[in-house]
Amino acid sequence: MITFLSRLSGLMIAGGILFAPLAAHAEAAPSKAKTMHKASKTAAPVVQDEDELEPDVRSAKNYDYKCELGNSLTMYTNAEDHEHIAMRWKKRLYRMHRVDTTTGAYRYENKKAGFIWIGIPAKSLLLDSRKGQQLANECVSNEAMMAGNTKTDPSEVSSTTTQLK
Repeated sequence: MITFLSRLSGLMIAGGILFAPLAAHAEAAPSKAKTMHKASKTAAPVVQDEDELEPDVRSAKNYDYKCELGNSLTMYTNAEDHEHIAMRWKKRLYRMHRVDTTTGAYRYENKKAGFIWIGIPAKSLLLDSRKGQQLANECVSNEAMMAGNTKTDPSEVSSTTTQLK
């Protein structure tokens, strides 16, 4: 039994000496492949989601809203783009996309951030669709933001809805 163990340990030592250069080469090869893989990742162009882009509000008209519980936000509209508005909420700017409604309410969304802005003539509110809660309610402005940012008159939408009933 002792001779068997001594022979076995001798083979293990000889095998370690013979295969050590191969093991070192095998360990070095994946690191080269990893660096090549990383290089190919960085070379690909980065495409940002449209909701992630920060809107340019330098030439936009702004509307300040005061909401209950001391919340406030600012909406920015662009006369050439009726499908988008920008919203400043908690010191960040968000691009909001218009969503058509059957009620005549103005609805804008930013799916990436989970924001939904709903505006009616009496008030507006900001919702968090991810948490399912209101962020700002009873928001009012001195000027009517939606009056200059429409393609259709809300009264036309409501009269169409009435005719369909």
